[in-house]
Amino acid sequence: VYYASRWALRVGGGVVMLRVIETEDRNQQWLGVADIMRAEAEEIANVALDRASGRANGIAAITPERVIREGDPGEQIIDVIDNDVDIAMLVLAASAGAEGPGPIITMLAKTAGTFPIPITVVPGSLSDLDIDALS
Repeated sequence: VYYASRWALRVGGGVVMLRVIETEDRNQQWLGVADIMRAEAEEIANVALDRASGRANGIAAITPERVIREGDPGEQIIDVIDNDVDIAMLVLAASAGAEGPGPIITMLAKTAGTFPIPITVVPGSLSDLDIDALS
């Protein structure tokens, strides 16, 4: 959030924040449970976007566009980019843990050469001061 907000401030742009709710095949007999799980996942997504949007507003005085989608994260990222010609860069935060950068970054790294816009991966170990020096 910090890098994307600083970059938007610097170039006079905006930020689109996407939260993808991963769905699994739902058995019809459990449809009521699936609906409850979906509602809970949407609430969690909204809370996360509220927090991130508040931070972006505090950093760059911008109100990010908020998007919540369901499905495969990689497919949803591509779809949002394909449907919004104003998106000029994808910014992702990499995990600083030993488990690797995260599943989305790992997946997108395989297709980065054919991706429709530049991808910026921000290492999770960078402080806000480090990011200030970069953005």
